[in-house]
Amino acid sequence: MNEESLLFEVRDGVAWLGFNRPQSRNAMTWEMYDALEACCDQLAKDEHVHAVVLHGVGGEAFVAGTDITQFSHFSKPEDAIGYERRIDRVVGKLETLNKPTIALVEGACVGGGAALAMVCDFRYCTPSLKFGVPIAKTLGNCLSITNVSRLIDMVGIARTKEALMLGKLFSADEASMAGLVNAVIEPDEIHARVADVASQFTRRAPLTVQASKALIGRVQEQRRAARDAGDDWVITCYMSDDFKAAVNKFVNKTPFEWTGH
Repeated sequence: MNEESLLFEVRDGVAWLGFNRPQSRNAMTWEMYDALEACCDQLAKDEHVHAVVLHGVGGEAFVAGTDITQFSHFSKPEDAIGYERRIDRVVGKLETLNKPTIALVEGACVGGGAALAMVCDFRYCTPSLKFGVPIAKTLGNCLSITNVSRLIDMVGIARTKEALMLGKLFSADEASMAGLVNAVIEPDEIHARVADVASQFTRRAPLTVQASKALIGRVQEQRRAARDAGDDWVITCYMSDDFKAAVNKFVNKTPFEWTGH
């Protein structure tokens, strides 16, 4: 694990995972995804850990998506499908972790960050929250059907269309009204409040907690479409001229206009 970009600490039976690239608003590198997956495998076997808290370092972002510079080499359909499969695998590992998971969200929680936060069991945010998947305004790619389904489960079809088709970012108040977050907490209080919630799981029946999480997961899985059903659109978006131009704009600061091709 890259200890600089993904911090790991266990305190009083609670594991704290910190996304630590504040200069890039904690955008995820491939190594960070791999480290998160390894942490989930490790934590699943640790009987001394009763809950897991995920948070961003720096106070301005939870995770601002995947580091866009990593998309510059995408040239084949397999690149696009492989990336979405990778995200599905890591996010799925977090979703099915046999411990209660809590997302402590300050500021931006977008793209891959939104996917990670959505699969946590609990989400607490500060008033500065900006939650969404603004790819219709930024990269011109698309989510896997699994993550589209998760977003629908969280906020409903109407708000999902706002998030994906309009690129809308939801404020803390909007996220609270939609039931996306459990509470909105002031910045100087949120770490203590989340620590208190996490500590409660040291006093809960472990099998009941695990069973409840697993059974809720089974209900959600039954409602989701087959994983391969959206591959055609993943390939179309990632292989488009628009996606290549958008990535180039981010990396090299060059202008471009959407073409639909």
